[in-house]
Amino acid sequence: MLSLANDQLDVSILDPVADRVRLGSRYCTGGYVYLVSDRRLGVITSGPGYPDEEYPPVFDGQGLPEAFPSPLWPGMDAAAPNARPPAGTTTLVIGVGLVRAQDDVRTMPVQEFCEWTIQRSSSAVRMETRQSFAGWALELTRELRLINRTLISETRLANVGAEPISFRWFPHPFFPNPRGECCKFNLPVTLPENPGYALLDNGFIQTKLDHEWDRTGHFQALEFTPGDHLVTLQRHPKLGLVAATCSYTPSYFPIWGNRNTFSFEPYLAQTVAPGSESTWSIVYDF
Repeated sequence: MLSLANDQLDVSILDPVADRVRLGSRYCTGGYVYLVSDRRLGVITSGPGYPDEEYPPVFDGQGLPEAFPSPLWPGMDAAAPNARPPAGTTTLVIGVGLVRAQDDVRTMPVQEFCEWTIQRSSSAVRMETRQSFAGWALELTRELRLINRTLISETRLANVGAEPISFRWFPHPFFPNPRGECCKFNLPVTLPENPGYALLDNGFIQTKLDHEWDRTGHFQALEFTPGDHLVTLQRHPKLGLVAATCSYTPSYFPIWGNRNTFSFEPYLAQTVAPGSESTWSIVYDF
């Protein structure tokens, strides 16, 4: 693995080649933060199976992965980004490579991983790849910077082909399940009645203690009022609070957790015209 480190934090990042056994068709293979450790408190990230699984299923992952969940394939309807390609179709998954679609998205095999060039220092890692398929062509840059207790994750997508690129992207940070107050946001949110979570008067979302967390997780879409950008305050059993600041307002905003972990998933949806580019970021303050 690659690493960023200072006197407070150690950040472990998957090497797109050497760590391929830990990579699959779901998460962007460049700039995948697999583990964050506090030098005094130990590991501060989590995952659906962490710490019991040395090699968690690649679809589940751990740490602070990011994903482009909408593949590109010939004949797709750009106006329906949630549509799934027919099983057996070769698709382009941004940040991953060529992937064969399956009815079960957890088992989709990667036919050809994209190749990354890597530049690194003690405090920054920059990865770049170029992908092309069926009329689409793009350049993707992932950059991670560690400054004291702040980890900056920035993504740039440049459309260098002839066709518009419509994509969705989301960060999937995994933190230990706090079993109580989880998180609150600067954007007003509401929760429909559900078995896993409740919205408290202080603005925090709380896990319902009577939910069978040891048996099942819970996925819940939030209703929210858009704003300029999203700020999240996440309860953490070792740190107290972790802050995450997105450079955008979500287009879709679910939360998810199981007995081990809790995650917020603010989606970004954009269309990048030929000759144009888009840049966005999420910044973690530990």
